[in-house]
Amino acid sequence: MITTEQREKLRGWFAGRLPDDLFEELIEVTVDREEITVIGRIPAPQLAKGASATEREAAVEGRIQEFRERTREARIEVAREAERRFGRKVSWGVECGDERALFTHVAAPVMTRLRQPERAVLDTLIAAGVARSRSEALAWCVRLVQRHTDDWLTELRESLENVHRVRAQGPDAEPEDGTADTE
Repeated sequence: MITTEQREKLRGWFAGRLPDDLFEELIEVTVDREEITVIGRIPAPQLAKGASATEREAAVEGRIQEFRERTREARIEVAREAERRFGRKVSWGVECGDERALFTHVAAPVMTRLRQPERAVLDTLIAAGVARSRSEALAWCVRLVQRHTDDWLTELRESLENVHRVRAQGPDAEPEDGTADTE
């Protein structure tokens, strides 16, 4: 579990470490046990008035690809430093106009044991063409739950942070001035 303070320190480090001209704005820095994902806004391409939706889509796609290639070396340098410092892989993404694109990201294997009724759900998703494998079906289920439980998960994370704060104040915590109680 990553605390709010750790998340803020991480975001602050990236905000200070990224080259000033990399993004228009640092939008999001997310972290879990395996990965840090950094997403920034890049300028949308300028198009003539009346450009079609197809032309806009192709222009945004081209802008994202251009950014990815042009900034590769700078992003790799920052990622290597962050990976040494934080012990996690760094993934990159951008927002351009209304489009969000992730360049690379970790697909971490997760071991789970499912009973027959749970496996039947996954197999139904495969039979319906929603997924090609049980792994893909399980990822689809997680994304569906994620979309509908943000409030609940936020409340749970806040509760866990409170538990961490209380534990830090317990009898095993280090005194703030660094001296031990000698009585």
